[in-house]
Amino acid sequence: MERNNPLANRLRPLTLSDFFGQEKAVGKKSFLYQAIAKDQVPSIVFWGPPGSGKTTLALIMAHQTDSVFVQLNAVTEGVRSLRSIIERARNNPDKRTILFIDEIHRWNKAQQDGLLPHIENGTLTLIGATTQNPSFNINSPLLSRIKVITLEALGKRDLIKIIERALKREGGKTNYENMELIARLANGDARIALNILEDCFKQEKEITLQTIKKIMEKPTLLYDRQGEEHYNLSSALIKSMRGSDPDASLYWLARMLLAGENPLFIARRLIIFASEDIGLTNNSALLLANATYEACHKIGMPECRINLSHAVAYMAKSAKDNSSYQAYNKAEEDAKEKGNLAVPFHLRNAPTKLMDDLGYGKNYLYPHEQDDSSQSYLPPELKNRKYF
Repeated sequence: MERNNPLANRLRPLTLSDFFGQEKAVGKKSFLYQAIAKDQVPSIVFWGPPGSGKTTLALIMAHQTDSVFVQLNAVTEGVRSLRSIIERARNNPDKRTILFIDEIHRWNKAQQDGLLPHIENGTLTLIGATTQNPSFNINSPLLSRIKVITLEALGKRDLIKIIERALKREGGKTNYENMELIARLANGDARIALNILEDCFKQEKEITLQTIKKIMEKPTLLYDRQGEEHYNLSSALIKSMRGSDPDASLYWLARMLLAGENPLFIARRLIIFASEDIGLTNNSALLLANATYEACHKIGMPECRINLSHAVAYMAKSAKDNSSYQAYNKAEEDAKEKGNLAVPFHLRNAPTKLMDDLGYGKNYLYPHEQDDSSQSYLPPELKNRKYF
């Protein structure tokens, strides 16, 4: 059984003293450390990237507090399992029940709402774990009743400590440079670091650089097309282009493409950027953005990364002007605030006799033949309004 149990699971610490990293969240002066020490853990949600210690901390809380610990995975279990847990908790009122829900963001609104009364009356203490921003993925009523504790991707030093602990436990050997390499490849994820080690151990106990290279071709990049990191990287790309930094722009482009982002999503963002941020100062930007979208659509990855890099570098290096975008925003504000202002009669067409009799088109000055400098093209209520 031990042989089939993954190394990352076998090495989970059961006490905070054996837990590496997350000093802000669980350091000796932290709220959580004190709550665990006093056995007064409230309902909380751990929010952090994969492999940052969310499940491990939940298990530590179960081990170091006087409670019944029940674990659910929101991907595979729902309300039926919750009802059974609540019933058992009610039948054991002398001992607190801690319910750990992994990937709690996977539960829909109705499922999350089902937790509310049982948290409020003390039947359950909830511990949730999510890689997604709770503001977007946990209902407001539930969010108002729990404490969110943010975890960060583990740093190199903490990952090396975890690797050293695993080597000692498994009787493995390697040098410090190889441990640094594994830590870098793990990209802040302890589970990936331990999985790399475990795969290396299947080859040999003394881990070499060649063994690591054989197992890992490239780092695992944190990304979720529907999650917060998708929007974070998109924002970084746009802001870097807006700031006229082609180097940073190309870096964020590479991050997105290596992580599997749809190139058409990036191409659509470039089309928007060409008008929003470059605008009238360089009308060719919009032409290039549209051409890039077509190229990505026709060619696909991996070759269309060349088209995207061309366009991203061009957008970053181009002069910037958002006057048309800002002008539209001002015009839109007037349109919303003033309501349906009537089109002045002189700007209307008169395709029927009735319209002509009513004065449609009367006194219109045709600019190609007459001086129209005195003619207004806005409703009287907005006369002389300037948007540019």
